[in-house]
Amino acid sequence: MYAYAFLEDFVLLYPVYAVLFAETGLSPAAISSLFVTWSVTTFSLELPSGVWADVFSRRLLLVVSPLLAGAGFGLWVLFPSYAAFAAGFVLWGAGTALRSGTMQALVYERLERVGAAGAYARLMGRSEAVSLLAVVAASAVASPVLAAGGYRALGLASVAVCAACAVAGWFLPESRGGGEDEPEPSLGSVVRQGWAQVRGEAAVRWALLLVVVVEGVTALDEYVPLLVRSTGVAAASVPLLVLVVTVGDAVGGWLAGRGVRWLAPVLAVGAVCLAVGSLGGRPGGLVLVAVAFGVFRWAMAAADARLQDRIGDGARATVTSVAGFGSETVAVLAFAGYALGSRWAGAGVLMGAAAVPYLVTAVVLGLGARRGRVHREM
Repeated sequence: MYAYAFLEDFVLLYPVYAVLFAETGLSPAAISSLFVTWSVTTFSLELPSGVWADVFSRRLLLVVSPLLAGAGFGLWVLFPSYAAFAAGFVLWGAGTALRSGTMQALVYERLERVGAAGAYARLMGRSEAVSLLAVVAASAVASPVLAAGGYRALGLASVAVCAACAVAGWFLPESRGGGEDEPEPSLGSVVRQGWAQVRGEAAVRWALLLVVVVEGVTALDEYVPLLVRSTGVAAASVPLLVLVVTVGDAVGGWLAGRGVRWLAPVLAVGAVCLAVGSLGGRPGGLVLVAVAFGVFRWAMAAADARLQDRIGDGARATVTSVAGFGSETVAVLAFAGYALGSRWAGAGVLMGAAAVPYLVTAVVLGLGARRGRVHREM
């Protein structure tokens, strides 16, 4: 699992592809439209892919996912243009949808089968940390490769890594919930079971909502390279400063599963760090941005674990994909808001504004926890 997580994100294009788009001549609004294309593709396939993962082989979907992403990266560097960028995001979005919900279901059911479901948040958080460390490694390698071979060298290396990730996916262990005498689930039965869980259980709905907000707004991390560039640093320094934010993100993933009872106040601290670090307009402020994204990664793992604990195996990937669908919807709104706001404000102000939904979420969580304590005391 860790090998898959590392290879999936050891993509040398990650720290600079937004810069590639800008240097090709795309405006911030055009770049945002590409991110919207990506998100629309992902959430259009999010629910179908979740059902497929509950009916067919989850491992097979995890093999196909990086192959689609790799094909998209190849298009970007071989035919750099708006059309190629858009087509690449469609392929990448399809691959993202195939993975979303599928990996979580595969891992949780495997842990549940061996009696270790309580380790889910820690394992997934550390897997995310490994993924982010892969981004760190890719960011460190990207600068010299970019200087030596340009964007085409970055792209071809990214395609090769995606192919290696597909091979690693083939060796992932898969545990399905049914026994030999239990009939194979149908598409219809999986959809009905998933809908029944979401509709009939308030705890599932609240857990879904938390995942949707925290993960959806975090999609704005795609603009971190532009935030870095807005501080006035040279283009060649962008990958290294993006690395600072990625390290903070990885630390948050590694700490997943710890101190989750402090979710509300810690999330509020993360929101403040994001606002202050972004609005400062200086490279040093990226340290605070790094802390913020570490908090958000830790919070995402906590929210995901809360959701997995509340849903059943029969439609686990389907319900998780509902959360992914909602997250992508929020991401589209965030991208659209960034594109609209870019007409009047710079990257620092726009990223700082993203702190607001996190702060609101922290307040709602805090009030809910307080009401729960009051009811228990009564």
